[in-house]
Amino acid sequence: MPTAIFWFCAFIIFYTYAGYPLILAFLAKLTKKEQNYLADSPSVSLIIAAYNEQDFIEKKLQNCLELNYLNNRYQVIIAADGSNDRTVEIAQQWIKSLPPTMQSNFVINHIPDRQGKMAAIKRAVPLANGEILVFSDANNLYQPQTLAELVAPFSDPNVGGVSGAKQIIQEGDALGQSEGLYWKYESQIKEWETRISSCTSASGEIIAIRKSLYEPPPSNIINDDFFMAMMIIRKGARFVYSPSAKSFETVSKTANDEILRRERIVAGRYQAIALAPRILPWKYPLVVWQVFSHKFIRPFLPFAMIGLLVTNVWITIFPDNGIGSGYTLSKPVSTIFLLLQCVFYLLAWIGTHFTNSGKIGKLLYIPTFLVNSNYAAFSGALRYFRRQQTTNWTRVQRRT
Repeated sequence: MPTAIFWFCAFIIFYTYAGYPLILAFLAKLTKKEQNYLADSPSVSLIIAAYNEQDFIEKKLQNCLELNYLNNRYQVIIAADGSNDRTVEIAQQWIKSLPPTMQSNFVINHIPDRQGKMAAIKRAVPLANGEILVFSDANNLYQPQTLAELVAPFSDPNVGGVSGAKQIIQEGDALGQSEGLYWKYESQIKEWETRISSCTSASGEIIAIRKSLYEPPPSNIINDDFFMAMMIIRKGARFVYSPSAKSFETVSKTANDEILRRERIVAGRYQAIALAPRILPWKYPLVVWQVFSHKFIRPFLPFAMIGLLVTNVWITIFPDNGIGSGYTLSKPVSTIFLLLQCVFYLLAWIGTHFTNSGKIGKLLYIPTFLVNSNYAAFSGALRYFRRQQTTNWTRVQRRT
């Protein structure tokens, strides 16, 4: 029995990190290349969710002004949810500094009581006059062509939603490097998913949806971006990934801040699993397989890692020398596996202490990042089952 559990846990870990991407890559090669979208300029409403973003809001608004898009087809709505710092004041002053002909393109929607990001978005959507709704955060920046690249797929009438690419501004330290590497890995998976059907993952800071297909998530939804993507697919439209539409943001200030951010996301994953009968596009089995492989297995990885280590120790101490068992793990193979696991966790521990030591530190931080991510997944599971996770973001510090 311990040997069977060992191989099951090993399979789950391998399939999630490598097996699923390899299958996607193979299927993508069998699929015709993604079409080149026609140039199009639909009217756009860019909705920026902002809670106490006084350090970022002016830079964000200036960035909106620098986007290479037709001004008369482009509206910006600042949904300042319960901000009690100078976010609204700074935004108002910045808008007043614009020429009068441009001021009408910027709208501030603010109430003093904090009700959460989705409540702020729900208040903002009725004010939107664009055919396409683009959702963004206040602490990420777009390239000049990002908006045009993000809405280009809508020239295909079968496309109902688009996710852009999240890019981490790498500042040379190990945390930034590992985060950047992770998002490159995620980006490739999204590209392959899009090639064979629809992308199952959305970046909440750069997501676009046809207003006619928009369905507001219920107030209790934690991961609203995933919900919106599933609703688009359930309605028979494609949700695609546009890697050329890039959003840039700095990494969390510390590894602990990053863990807090991931805890919330994982709690939202467990909620999505519980709601799967209601939100998954069951008419499209290929997409459902993608969701399970990309989203629903990952929250269980920390338990698989624990199971792998515990059963490996057990098998090494009490070797299974059964005859005729094709999956029997006997010495010295069990010992080698155990040593490899111990080396991995040792490197992860060392990486927490040498995150700024050049190339070696960056290499060491890869196992640290993986361990921290799965620790956050474990904590997120506890938060969900203890009902400690609210729909409100616990704001983490970002580097400015």
